[in-house]
Amino acid sequence: MTRGVVIAATRSGAGKTTVALGLMRAFARRGAAVQPFKCGPDYIDPAFHHAATGRPSFNLDGWAMDAGTLSGLVGGHPADLAIAEGVMGLFDGVGGRGATADVAAALGWPVVLVLDVKGQTETAAAIAAGCAAYRADVAIAGVILNRVASARHLSLIAPAFDRIGIALFGAITNDPRLSLPERHLGLVQAGETADVEQRLDLLADVLGECVDLDAVAANARLSTAVAAGGAGFIDPPGQRVALAGDQAFSFMYPHLVEHWRACGAEILPFSPLRDEAPAADADAVWLPGGYPELHAATIAAAGRFHQGLRELAGKGVPIHGECGGYMVLGQGLEDGDGMRHAMTGLLAVETSFARRSLHLGYRAARLGADCALGKSGAEILGHEFHYARVLNIGDDKLVDCRDASNAVVAEAGARRGSVSGTFFHAISRG
Repeated sequence: MTRGVVIAATRSGAGKTTVALGLMRAFARRGAAVQPFKCGPDYIDPAFHHAATGRPSFNLDGWAMDAGTLSGLVGGHPADLAIAEGVMGLFDGVGGRGATADVAAALGWPVVLVLDVKGQTETAAAIAAGCAAYRADVAIAGVILNRVASARHLSLIAPAFDRIGIALFGAITNDPRLSLPERHLGLVQAGETADVEQRLDLLADVLGECVDLDAVAANARLSTAVAAGGAGFIDPPGQRVALAGDQAFSFMYPHLVEHWRACGAEILPFSPLRDEAPAADADAVWLPGGYPELHAATIAAAGRFHQGLRELAGKGVPIHGECGGYMVLGQGLEDGDGMRHAMTGLLAVETSFARRSLHLGYRAARLGADCALGKSGAEILGHEFHYARVLNIGDDKLVDCRDASNAVVAEAGARRGSVSGTFFHAISRG
């Protein structure tokens, strides 16, 4: 089993992505095989992890995956060092589940805590001490300070860490060059960041100078979890699965594709933005989420893509869309400027980004009919995160959905014949 560490913080925006990417790239440049992971439901950070290490990054989800499933993902990707980037604050979950701390505890990996110390001195040590004492099953290996103003600032912080007995692995000064471009769902995608290699190398340079890399590596630990059963991943929807993939359809969990291949399915990539139709002999089509609202005019004009989908739907081939893919299966999509673009028309849903409305949270969905997600009655665990509003919907309801607190939510998906769609992204079987 690979030795690993978890990079966590006390809140979002404290710098854990910067630190995680810098560490991944720095160790990879040393010649180590670095296996990246991302805690929680995220698509954008893992793409940067892949760019930093040359290895696909897999999501470790403490809400939708049990300890056996988490351990199986880790054990299935051996490396010299595993680095898992956390989500939100270390102990921030929903309904008592899904926190970065849960993943760290399940795997037995120690935490490297990133602290944004702007405007702080000894309080930083008090926060670290509180995190170290909060849960007995979560170990803080050490701390990396971020946004340190000066050498004098550091000199006012460091003695307190000596007193509480928590190691300081390093300190990063406040450097605007270390930021990455963002948009409403998070960072701009790695594939859209033209200078991503230079940015990653800069992060590695800074982390190499400011952080004791040997101390971080020395504190990595083997996982204590045992792979045994697990919630189970979504089975392949067919033997030959046409999978959309480009800048508009990029939000696909790698563990699903890996599982489908392991089950013997053949993945047939195609790009709607290049007006490519899904393979005519595909026996299933999957449209992931992404940013269709940014490419709506191109998608609307992709005649071969539209026609290929219609022909397969006419043959009864299962077609499923998640979030952005779901919207593209609909009648029309209104972009942020209020311009309507005709979509494929395989479902009756009309969506709009003209007045954004946030929809966010875990989803436990019970299927009301057979579809590409599984058999009627099956439970699917997933996550919903988008800003689209539904203007109209007219097809059969696909799922009964509840959130992490077991409250009923409006998300019901849609189904017409063999075509289905949901706003949530499927993670695993319940």
